[in-house]
Amino acid sequence: MKDFLRLIRFVAPYKGRFFFSLLSMVVVSLCVVAFISLVIPIFDDVLTPSSAVEMRGEQTYPQKENVLSLLNRYLHIDRMFKITRQTIFYQVPIIVIFIFLVKGVFSYGANYFMSFVGQSVVMDLRNQLYQKIQYQSLNFFSEHPTGLLMSRVISDMERMQEAVSEKLGDLLRGSLTLLGLVAYIFYLDWRLATISIFVAPLVIYPIIKLGYKLRATSYSSQERMAELSTQLFETITGNRIVKAFGMEKFEIKKFIKATRRLLRVNLRAVRFVSLTPPLMEIIGAIAAALMIWYGGRQISRGLMSTGIFCTFLAAIYGMYEPIKKLSRVSNAFQQAIAASQRAFQVLDIVSEIREDSHPIELTPPIKEIEFREVSFQYKDELVLNKVSFRVDPGEVLAIAGASGAGKSTLVNLIPRFYDVTSGAIFINGTDIRRYSLRSLRAQIGVVTQETILFNDTFRNNIAYGNIKTTPEEVEAVARAAFAHEFIEKLSQGYDTVIGEKGAKLSGGERQRIAIARALLKDSPILILDEATSALDSESEILVQKALANLMKDRTTMIIAHRLSTVRNAERIIVLDKGRIVEEGNHHSLHRLNGVYTRLYDLQFREEEQEIVEDIQ
Repeated sequence: MKDFLRLIRFVAPYKGRFFFSLLSMVVVSLCVVAFISLVIPIFDDVLTPSSAVEMRGEQTYPQKENVLSLLNRYLHIDRMFKITRQTIFYQVPIIVIFIFLVKGVFSYGANYFMSFVGQSVVMDLRNQLYQKIQYQSLNFFSEHPTGLLMSRVISDMERMQEAVSEKLGDLLRGSLTLLGLVAYIFYLDWRLATISIFVAPLVIYPIIKLGYKLRATSYSSQERMAELSTQLFETITGNRIVKAFGMEKFEIKKFIKATRRLLRVNLRAVRFVSLTPPLMEIIGAIAAALMIWYGGRQISRGLMSTGIFCTFLAAIYGMYEPIKKLSRVSNAFQQAIAASQRAFQVLDIVSEIREDSHPIELTPPIKEIEFREVSFQYKDELVLNKVSFRVDPGEVLAIAGASGAGKSTLVNLIPRFYDVTSGAIFINGTDIRRYSLRSLRAQIGVVTQETILFNDTFRNNIAYGNIKTTPEEVEAVARAAFAHEFIEKLSQGYDTVIGEKGAKLSGGERQRIAIARALLKDSPILILDEATSALDSESEILVQKALANLMKDRTTMIIAHRLSTVRNAERIIVLDKGRIVEEGNHHSLHRLNGVYTRLYDLQFREEEQEIVEDIQ
């Protein structure tokens, strides 16, 4: 219930349209009651023999109002038209047409505005969910698989959209219609109405019980769907590995198992959904039998007219469709509540990266970057342990170390992709946590080993984050990154779409686009996560030239996976098990015959072996 009420709060910005839709539904419900009330004059004044009509004064049952009698009372149509058995034949059809004309107009308004509200609510929730995901730390993405997050934003929101934009209207319209019809049958005969309403708890109880079971099953179904989305995403993005290892059949079998698990859960939900209509019909039949028995006795005793009894039956029959819809609405809402629980789980996650309540702006020039006793712990593992060093403006600092030494983690702390566990990082003498995230990250350019490109044009990929950039500026940075030549050869040049993750480009071409992007950002701090580690010799030369242009007059930190690429760095710090164990330039470190020397010699021998194998 808490999650449902929380979901309803999203309606507040659209309360005007919501209440107009609600008012329209009230009119529609009144039209339904008005139409059913016409059964009284049809049976009692038209279909009943004349002799019986003349004898009506001798009957003891009370006369009941209907649309025709109300029109006569308040609009005096009986003064304009002589009311006879023959004229009723014409009056009733005209009134029916008018009722359905009004009902049609207000039904359209109710449906349109309720759908507008429902879809807007889901749009707002989806946007909040996406915004929440965007502002999470890298830890969040490590712990939540991509497929699971996609399932939250897409599949779960679709379940909610169906419930809120379609079923919410059915819920309100059905409830108002039921309310109107229940009030009317009590007006017609409270005893007969009591008998019919007496069975209502027998209908409501199983719907509620089945609803709780359906909610739990729907939650499991959405979890299975998230697993399916994760596997689908991984096998599509990792299709080269799947093919290289000949794992197509394995992945197909794995996918089939996952779909079967989903099928079993969905069939369990179908069982609960399918139980509701027959239960309602059986209980409804019991109520109908009781009403026919009681109503027949009342008519035979002269305590009720045939018209009133038939109107009563018509009203009860009119309740059947709203009740049936309400049972379906209940099922859909249980599924939507399960989906909302999963969405709210993400919305309730407190981001590890929090901005200062009164942040200050970081502006150039950047004087220095300083790490003071910085430690970082991921789960139970201490990745960095009391690391301290300083980088002067314009300096090129390389960070070396074995795999898992903490190199990438160290540089990821500067733009606050993670936050330090203890200690602090200072830029221009101020703790970076005091700066606004926007201004801090605006001063930092990043070129990673895994180049991230979007399924968009070359121009938009280079200008990513710089929307107001001119075509001339894009071309200038592309030339500086040695990317202009291969872009110009394409049929659409800079307007060519590069494909998902730059799939149409070579590794070197992707890196040069990333370098062009960093050049355009023109940030005073540059972080390079070894941009040449997986390139062939020709591509590496071009990328190295592009990097030389990029590093000019910038404070640069290079993560060195291949030590041969950082021999010319002004300073190298060597990490081992999260600590700085050595510091100096290439020559001074090599003379120490320590960790750096071992790493360098090992890589040199491996590269030498690769050259020999290439020659052979």
